[in-house]
Amino acid sequence: MSRVVVGPFNRVEGDLEVSLDFTDGRVSAAYVNSPLFRGFEQILVGRDPTDALAIVPRICGICSVSQSAAAAAALADLAGVQAPPNGRRVANLILAAENIADHFTHFYLFFMPDFARDDYRGRPWFDATAARFKAVTGSAAADALPARAAFLQIMGCLAGKWPHSMTLQAGGVARAPQTADLLRVFAALREFRTWLERHLFGDRLEHVAALDSVAALRRWQATGPAAASDFGQFLRIADDLDLAALGRATDRFLSHGAYPRDAGWLFPRGVLDLPAGVLQGFDPADVREDVTHAWLEPDAPRHPSEGDTQPVADKPGAYTWCKAPRWQGQVVECGALARQAVAGHPLIRELVAEAGGNVLSRVLARLLEIALVVPAMEAWLRELDTGPFRSPVTLPTDGKACGLVEAARGALGHWLTVRNGHIVRYQIVAPTTWNFSPRDAAGTPGALEQALVGLGEGEGLRVQHVVRSFDPCMVCTVH
Repeated sequence: MSRVVVGPFNRVEGDLEVSLDFTDGRVSAAYVNSPLFRGFEQILVGRDPTDALAIVPRICGICSVSQSAAAAAALADLAGVQAPPNGRRVANLILAAENIADHFTHFYLFFMPDFARDDYRGRPWFDATAARFKAVTGSAAADALPARAAFLQIMGCLAGKWPHSMTLQAGGVARAPQTADLLRVFAALREFRTWLERHLFGDRLEHVAALDSVAALRRWQATGPAAASDFGQFLRIADDLDLAALGRATDRFLSHGAYPRDAGWLFPRGVLDLPAGVLQGFDPADVREDVTHAWLEPDAPRHPSEGDTQPVADKPGAYTWCKAPRWQGQVVECGALARQAVAGHPLIRELVAEAGGNVLSRVLARLLEIALVVPAMEAWLRELDTGPFRSPVTLPTDGKACGLVEAARGALGHWLTVRNGHIVRYQIVAPTTWNFSPRDAAGTPGALEQALVGLGEGEGLRVQHVVRSFDPCMVCTVH
C-alpha cells in the first residue's frame, strides 16, 4: 500500500488536503483534511444573541447570506416569530440570488476549466472546450463574469450590500424595498434570464426545468440550440468521460427545505435514503456530531445543541478540524442534488436511482436548479404587496433555538443556546461539514471519502472532478 497527499486544491474556497491510500493501483481509502481552524463558535459565546447577525456572515465571503439566513432563522425560532409574507419573499430573493450566483460561478469558473487542461488534448470536444472554458483566456469568463456582476446587483437593491449584509433579521427583513429597487431587480432578473437562455441552456428555462427523464434529456440535448449551449457541451464531456460512473458516495440525501412559501417549501425538507428505499421527514433531533477523528476535545457523539468546540491540536488519531455530522448515525450527502432528489424532480430521481450521487448528477442538478429558481424569483417579486416586511421580535433571556436553511452547497444549521440574555453555546453544521466529514467512531468514512474510493493511480484530474462536484466551501466547514 502507498499513500499520496493531494493538495492544496486550486479553485476551492479555503484550504483542503486529501490523503489517498492506494492498494493494487486503486484508492482503497481516502482521508479528507480541513486544515484551517477559525473559531467562530467560540467568538460568539458571551455575546448578545443579535451579535450573531453581524458576526456569522464573516464566516465566508461567497455564502455569507446563507450564514445570515441561518442566524436569523435561529433568532426567529428563539423568539417564536415568523416573517410576514413580504419579508419571506424578499428573504427568499436575497438567498436565491446568492445561491444561484454560486451555482453559476461553480460551473463557469471552478468546474469546467478542468476540462480545458492539456491532459484532455485529443478528445473530440477539447478544442471547443479550451476556447470556451480555459482559465483566464477562455471566452466564458469574459461572458460570465459581467453577467454574474449584473445579476448580483439584486443584492444591492434588496440587501444593501453583498457580502455581509445585515438586512436578514429575525421576523423578516430590515428594509422594505422601494419601487425603484424592485424595478432594478426585475431588470436584473430579465437580463440574467436572457443570458442563461442564450448561453448556458440555448432554450427557455421552463423547458429545461420540465425535463422529466433521461430520455427527455437526451432528446433535448440533440436539438440544435441546446447542443450548442454550454450545458450541451458539459453533457458531451460527461458522456465521453463517463462522469456518471465517477464519485458515487452515500446514496442518502438530506435537505433542510429551501425557500418557504405560504404553505410548505419550494423544495421540501426530508431525507431520501436510497439504500433503505424510503423518503422520510427530517427531524433536527436526529443529528449528532462525532469528534473521534477531529482535532477537538474527545467526547461522545452529541447533538449540536449540546456540543462544544474545544481544540486539541495534537490529538492522536485525528486528521482534520472538521467534525463528523451524522443523521440517525448515517453518512448523508447534501447540496443541489440532494434538494432535487428529496423534492422528487423526476429527472434527478431517475439519475440517482440508476447511479446514485455522482459527478454528472451533482453538476446537472445545479444547472437544473438555476432553471427552476430564476422563474421562482420572478414570481416572488410579482407577489410583493403593500403588507409589512417584518414581524415584531422580542427575544427571551433564556432558551434554545435552531435555524435551518439550504445554502447553495446544501444543509446549513445554526444551534443557539441563550442564558441571562447572552449566548452560552453556538454550534454550526455547514454543508461541507456534512460532505467532507472525517470518519466517525465506527470508522465509517464521510461522503467525499467514500466517493474517492476506486480511483486509479495517475488519475489526479478525476480526483479533482470528484472533489469539485461537491463544490466545497472549506472556510464554512470548520468556521
